[in-house]
Amino acid sequence: MDAAHIRNFSIIAHIDHGKTTLSDRLLHMTGTIATRDMSEQLLDAMDLEKERGITIKAHPVTMLYKAKNGEEYELNLIDTPGHVDFSYEVSRSLSACEGALLIIDAAQGVEAQTVANVHLAMKQELTIIPVINKIDLPHANVALAKTQMEDILAIPADTAILASAKEGIGIEDILEAIIARIPAPKPTGAPSMQALGFDSYFDMYKGVVTHVRVFNGELKAGMQVKLLHSGKTVEVKEVGSFNPKPYVRDRLQVGETGYMTANIKSPKDVKMGDTITESKNPSPVLPGFKEIHPMVFSGIYPINTADYEHLKGNLGKLQLNDSAFVYQAESSVALGFGFRCGFLGLLHLEIVQERLRREYGMDIIATYPSVVYKISMTDGTVKEVDNPAFMPEVNYIEKIEEPMVWAFVICPNEYIGDMMALIAEKRGTVDHTETLDDRRVMLTSALPLSEILIDFHDRIKSITRGFGSMDYEHAGYQPADMVKLDMLVNDESVDAFSCIVHRSKAEGRGRALAAKLKEVIPKQQYQVAIQGAIGGKIIARETVSAMRKDVTAKCYGGDISRKRKLLDKQKEGKKRMKSFGSVNIPQEAFIEVLKA
Repeated sequence: MDAAHIRNFSIIAHIDHGKTTLSDRLLHMTGTIATRDMSEQLLDAMDLEKERGITIKAHPVTMLYKAKNGEEYELNLIDTPGHVDFSYEVSRSLSACEGALLIIDAAQGVEAQTVANVHLAMKQELTIIPVINKIDLPHANVALAKTQMEDILAIPADTAILASAKEGIGIEDILEAIIARIPAPKPTGAPSMQALGFDSYFDMYKGVVTHVRVFNGELKAGMQVKLLHSGKTVEVKEVGSFNPKPYVRDRLQVGETGYMTANIKSPKDVKMGDTITESKNPSPVLPGFKEIHPMVFSGIYPINTADYEHLKGNLGKLQLNDSAFVYQAESSVALGFGFRCGFLGLLHLEIVQERLRREYGMDIIATYPSVVYKISMTDGTVKEVDNPAFMPEVNYIEKIEEPMVWAFVICPNEYIGDMMALIAEKRGTVDHTETLDDRRVMLTSALPLSEILIDFHDRIKSITRGFGSMDYEHAGYQPADMVKLDMLVNDESVDAFSCIVHRSKAEGRGRALAAKLKEVIPKQQYQVAIQGAIGGKIIARETVSAMRKDVTAKCYGGDISRKRKLLDKQKEGKKRMKSFGSVNIPQEAFIEVLKA
């Protein structure tokens, strides 16, 4: 189709504002999906997405729509995630579009992630079409949503379209607005074919399937193309689009979105954001995306050590589908061989582990998540440490710096005191507060990244009864009094339970770990001491009592001294056993503690 009749757009919103429902409705309205094939959350292909009601992957789909002016248009939609941990996925999708539908929930108004996604779209200079969704809800407040749009996002309220994706209200207005307001794609004027690879996945039969958006020229089967980042030249085997299942096409022309397969067997050869061009007459590189740096690290180990190679292959396939995820091999005394993996945030970590378990059937165990600390040594060098095992000795450390984030928390007015208390508990400081409307405020606060890792998001939701939302961005490093907490079992340090914590939190964490270990370590023939230590100082202790065999069972009646003699003999034996007995911690104990 000629470029004048093509529109490329994506849908952006805060999590749970109705993106996926709207995309389902657009597919139905344009006749891309027959009524009998319709299902809830059609584009969310993963079970995990359906269960949690969130979008994890961006999904491209091509629709044909006959407009009111009688002409037919090709609309290429990319449905994007809303959660902060997947904002990288959003930025990649936006670079393949000319416009974006911004969805605002009429009942909840502008939320933290709405603001972040609008900034991403504005940075890419996209045309934004605001849609106020869920107007059919009894507590919808359209006037307030419009006021917030003008005050917070600086978007004129009269440009908004009122809709309800669930009831099908306003869907035709949205389709007409896409054609009227979003500009048609223009060729870049490069000397040859130029396409952007914005996503990919692994197919058992076709190898690596790359999602592409053509910016110049045309892409068709049989062409020799070059991937500029890896420098690899390949022959295109097949091109096509999605509706939402892949279908083959003769060619992809300027402005069209689809996929290509070539003889690419290894996931490592494809880089997200790579420019694809003709091998004989290459075009310059398209402005792709920045390299992404993981912020949270965790070790992933197979429960059965024989699955190591299998896990390695599956991590490669997963990385192809999720380029923000990185991994490298490591080994641990307690857990054997595994991988050190990097993630953008905690939800990202949780999703990757869950996908490994479900999609690839892996039995895995993950260590406690940690962040990257910058350690300045006394000899002037700076070392980056994400694993407590590599923490240098205290006497060689000059200072430790931890990563900080700016957290933007939006909550109802009545919970502002509780939110400030939570931020203070997490070692954060509130920089300033902003009143958004008569019901809600936004707190801008500086927090250590390590403190928001585990339960910060859940705590916000429980304190504000589900009405709070947060977004964060990285804010460099700052010095902190961090220490390495070692867990000793029978005076031997167990590296799998070590962690880097702030000195003020070390005692509480040591006690909690010791109490958990006491529950899971089986009783021995002698007493076992479980201790939490910082350097040489013990800060927490629990004792697993000895398993006692009744040695006096064979004595009946008679003198007490006979029983005494047997008990003393047992005591001596236990003492001797303890001096060279080592505690064997079962695999289940590691799994239980790491789960906690």
